Amino acid sequence: MYGSTFNPARSQVPPVPMQQPTSLFRFGEQSIWSTLFMPGNVAPNQSNRLFSVALGNQGQGFANALSIAETNLKEGGRVPNGVAYDVFGVACQLYHMDTVGDTGDFDVPADQQVLIADLQNVICNGVLRWNFTQTVIDIAPIALIGAGGGLFGAVAQNAAGANSGAMNNGNGHVWMYRKHPVMLPGATAFTILLDFGTRVANISANNALAAKVTLIGYYKNVIEIG
Repeated sequence: MYGSTFNPARSQVPPVPMQQPTSLFRFGEQSIWSTLFMPGNVAPNQSNRLFSVALGNQGQGFANALSIAETNLKEGGRVPNGVAYDVFGVACQLYHMDTVGDTGDFDVPADQQVLIADLQNVICNGVLRWNFTQTVIDIAPIALIGAGGGLFGAVAQNAAGANSGAMNNGNGHVWMYRKHPVMLPGATAFTILLDFGTRVANISANNALAAKVTLIGYYKNVIEIG
């Protein structure tokens, strides 16, 4: 017999296993994001899927491959096998591209009435919803979902050289699922829908718009060691 049964602290003895473990759990925090492209001069489709296209592939309105700025998904439309992901926050960022199609740059400040109207159009008409294969669960209107920081959003032009306004997209700072995370077990098939009502207007003719949705959460996966 090794050691002693005497425990001066009178605390409970930890449950040490009688054999070497064959797997370990690994935990960590990570964000997952996906972007929808909305071309200029047309109204957005009334139902659009995000998180369905992986990094390096085409889709979600983009004619060219999605880069790391648009998504970090390794596999479109589902959680990888062996990984569980719990979502405790959702963000939605809106920004402009300087061409009608996705061949330009996302560097257009919303300093004109028509560009501010683009943002208002999407914010006021857009709704985010979970889509689990055959089950759809509403999240919230975009107006209630925080956008995070960054130099994007509505800036009013009062006169030449005199711009002013809030440097965000006007969304509230409400982060969904702060108390009750959404649990996504490994291999779960899911997308997020960005749906619009019947009153959504056309995006401005000379610019395009994009919506980036970010899931903020933590993951757990199993590492086989034996």
